[in-house]
Formats: sequence, structure tokens, C-alpha cells
Amino acid sequence: MAELTALVLNFLKAIGKYRWHAVVITWIVALCGWAVVLKMPNQYEASARVYVDTQSILKPLLSGMTMLPNLEQQVVFMRRTLFSRPNVERVLRMVDLDVKATTPKEHDAMVEKLLSKIKIAGTERDDIYTISYTAPNPHQGKEVVQAFLTIFMEGSYGKKQDSDKAVQFIDEQIRSYEEKLATAENTLKEFKIKNMGFLPGDGGGFHARVGSTTEALNQARLELAEAEQARNAIRRQITGTPAAPGEKALPAPADPELEARIASVTKNLDALRLQYTEQHPDIIANRRLLEQLQARKEAEAKRPREALDPGASYSPMLQQLKVSLSDAEARVAGLQARVSEYSARLAQLRSQSASVPEIEAQLAQLNRDYEINRDNYQKLVQRRESAKLSGDVTSATDMLTFRVVDPPTAPRLPSGPNRMLLFSAVFGGALFAGLAGAFLLSQLRPTFLSQATLRDSTGIPILGSISMNWTAEQTVRRKRRLVALAASVLVLLTMYGAGVATILVRPTL
Repeated sequence: MAELTALVLNFLKAIGKYRWHAVVITWIVALCGWAVVLKMPNQYEASARVYVDTQSILKPLLSGMTMLPNLEQQVVFMRRTLFSRPNVERVLRMVDLDVKATTPKEHDAMVEKLLSKIKIAGTERDDIYTISYTAPNPHQGKEVVQAFLTIFMEGSYGKKQDSDKAVQFIDEQIRSYEEKLATAENTLKEFKIKNMGFLPGDGGGFHARVGSTTEALNQARLELAEAEQARNAIRRQITGTPAAPGEKALPAPADPELEARIASVTKNLDALRLQYTEQHPDIIANRRLLEQLQARKEAEAKRPREALDPGASYSPMLQQLKVSLSDAEARVAGLQARVSEYSARLAQLRSQSASVPEIEAQLAQLNRDYEINRDNYQKLVQRRESAKLSGDVTSATDMLTFRVVDPPTAPRLPSGPNRMLLFSAVFGGALFAGLAGAFLLSQLRPTFLSQATLRDSTGIPILGSISMNWTAEQTVRRKRRLVALAASVLVLLTMYGAGVATILVRPTL
């Protein structure tokens, strides 16, 4: 504690030795600083508050019908881009500040200065934003804030242009897909015309045509067998009458049951050939059975039957039977032609069956390409209508409403600088500068201010000291110096008080 006290006393003695230097430095710093503070130009802060209403009744009504813009995100984007360089340059032109800049460097400096003094505050939760600007005169501050407020409120109008560009792009894509659809339709039409009869859906498809032709062939064969049975029956009636002398007996008529079995086996064999090759066991078994039935039919046909009535050829009934036999023969011939025709058609269809899967695969590919283009085309048409509706809603209704809560006004009193604070800071700084200067001089020109300091520095013991004996004239002179020092400090304090009073009385100084 004693060392600290000795240190403080030495510090005070050192400053006291150069007290006049401290007073001079304090006066110089105070006067210069106060002059700068008093000469500082006034600053006027103009501000405006705006409320952004992002709640619209159209949002729930048009939900699902169109793509409504994200209003909250739009407001955040507008806030963050409000103080961009293009907007600042636009404000400079709107308030005629750019005419003061004669060089690009001055213009850039003016832009940077404006950016440093303009501020926007607010939160997305409350949707209330405050735009403030500090200007050297109140009218300029009001104009700058009004210009930025106008730009901020006009930020939502660009969405209509974005919607128009989106509609224009979708229109171009729709025209492109219209050309693709037309090309796909023509290709599909030509393919169907070229392969008519082999496509699914044409009369039930190729396999349906094969089945119907086979069914028709079997039906024709059955009718042929019935016609042959009828013809043979007529023949049996004719041969059953007495034949002329020396007339040979006609062949025996065919068995109807045998003919029905042959027709059934033939129909079954044709159905199996549509599904399997000639080497399949079922086809081989049915073909063997058909050959056996045909051999049996030929064997029965070779058995002769003698005529019983020699005079039957002269009977009117015989003449009528012969006419009926002629009709039966004509019907048999017609049915044989029908069977031949159906057989040729079936053979032709079977020969074309190898190319049907490839045609169906090509048709599926063409239909798939066409469906994809048509789906994309329909989606683009829907998106275009949605984009048009979105643009119309954005431009024709108030999806984003701005309400100016506090319009910008020209402030009557300056907001800065804070001369009271600066004046006091200068006074404190001047006192500190004076003390620091005196201490620095004491360190540059050191002296021993006490016996202890001399003893500690030299290490030599001190035997004694001589006190200063002041004369009466020197005592009077010392008192005058002290009075002058006190007066100088008092005058400095008086000037500080006068300056503070002036600032309080005239804040616009």
C-alpha cells in the first residue's frame, strides 16, 4: 500500500511540475474539439412505416385451381433487394442528387454514402417495416425515404411480367408438342392403313379373324357333309327302285354317324393347329384318327347295293328324285366352293401369323409415344391456364396490399449529431490529453522528486537534504501562478458550461 501511495504521489508531483503544459494542452484540445463539434452539420432523420398485408381471401378460394405466389417469401426478397445498387442509383435520379456528381468517382462515393445512411427495420412476423434515412436537411431525407418507399411498394408489380414470360414459354412448348402430336397422329394413321386387318380391335383382332374363319370353315364343312348326306339319301331312293335290265347297282350311301365324327375330328384338328405345330402329339393323334375315319368311309363306299325295281327309271317319282338329286348336287358343289375359299383364307392367315406380333409391338410403341405427347400437351395446356389465372389474379386483385402507417415527413428538429455527448467527450478528452502530456514530458525530462527515488535509483545512501527557502517576493509570485492556474481551469469549466447551455437552448445549432 505504501508503494502504491508513493507511486501516486510521484505521478502527481510529475504532473504538477508541468502543470502549465497540461493547462495549455487541455485548452488547445478543448477549443479545437469544441469548434469541430459546433461546426458539425445537423443531421435530420426521416422515416416511414409501412404495413404489408399478405392475407388475401382469394388464397383459400383459389387453392388447387392456380399457383398462388408465396407472398411472405416475396416480401422478404423485396426487403433484401431494396437497397441494391440499381435501386440506390434510381433514388439518386428521383431526388436529383446525381446532378451533384460530376465524375464517376463522386457518383460512386455518393452511392456508398446513401447506402450507409439508409436503413430498413421490421420483422416478417408483424409485417410492419420502417424505412429511415439520415440527411443533412429535412426535405432531402423526406424525398429519399419517399423514393425508397415507392420502390418497395412497386416491388410486387414485377410478378405480372414473370407470369407473362411463363405463359409465353408454355405457349412455345405447346406449339412444339402440337407439331409432335400431328406427326405422331399421321404416323399412326399411315401404320393402321398399311396394316389394316392385323391390328387389335379391327373386327376383334387377327386372332379373332383366324378363329372366325376356322369356325366358318368348320360350319361350311358341316353343311357340306349334310348336303352330301342329303344327296346320298336321294341316290339311295333312286337306287332302291327297280333298275333297268342290265343296270349295275349304285354304291351304298355313307354312314351319317361316320360323317359327323369326321367333321368333329377335322374341326378339332384345325383348332389345335392354331396353337401348336404339326409335330405336337395331339395334332398327330387327331390326324391319325382322321385318316382311319376316312379309310373306313372309303371302304363302306365300295360296297355295292343292287337295284330292286327295274322299271323305276320310268316312274314319275324317279324323275322327281332326279330333279332333287340335281339340286342336291348343285348345293354340294356350292358348299365345296365355300369350303375351298375358307380353307384358302385360313391358310393365308396362318402364313401371316408370324408378322402379327411384330405389327402389334410397333403399334404399341406408336401408341405409347402418342400417349406421352398427348399427356404432356394436356398438362402444358392446364399449366398455361393456371399461369394465366395466376397472372390475372396478381394484377387484377390486391394479393399484396401496402398500407402506409406513418408517411415520411420533414423533421423539424435534427436527430444528430449528439452535441451534448460530443461536447462532454471533448472536454473529458482535453483533460486527459493535458494530464497525459504533462506525464509524458515528465518522462522525457525525468527528475528526482524525492529522496527515496534518488536513493533507489543510485543506490547511494543520502545523508541529508536542503529545503527550499522561499523569499516573500517568490511566495507572492507562486501564489499568483496558482491563482492564474486556477483561473484558467475555472475559465475552461465556464466555457464548457456555456457551450452546454447553448446546445440545450439552440439544439438546431
